[in-house]
Amino acid sequence: MSVELIARYVHFISIFAIVAALSIELVVLKPVMRRSEISSLSRIDGIYGIAAITLLAAGFTLWFGAGKPADYYSKNYFFLFKLLLFTMVGIASAWPTVFFLKNRKGNPEECVVIPGYLKKLILLQLIILFLIPAFAGLMAKGIGYFG
Repeated sequence: MSVELIARYVHFISIFAIVAALSIELVVLKPVMRRSEISSLSRIDGIYGIAAITLLAAGFTLWFGAGKPADYYSKNYFFLFKLLLFTMVGIASAWPTVFFLKNRKGNPEECVVIPGYLKKLILLQLIILFLIPAFAGLMAKGIGYFG
């Protein structure tokens, strides 16, 4: 198997894992949760983080090593916009992650009030993630290339 094929496969699987983890977080998050539930949510968020790192590694492999020439990606407005959107998702993911990490320890039965903005941030991440494939499709067709 070629490096490109493996990188593309890992890239797709990582995307599925990210969407799955965020979807679980969105569904499981309640206004008040026990620390034991937050600890479980923190593990799901960890899977999300690992999938995001794997996605970036596979993406960089495709960009600079195994895919089309780097200029094909670097000189495409839609690719650059995809990177911007993914960066926005990464930034939006920081607040839920920090909250889960801070509140997972302590008495497992103690209840914690979950700020309303966390659910909104998770939903925002999912919405942005669902936009990215449209730009990927345009980019794959060479639309937006300015080189």
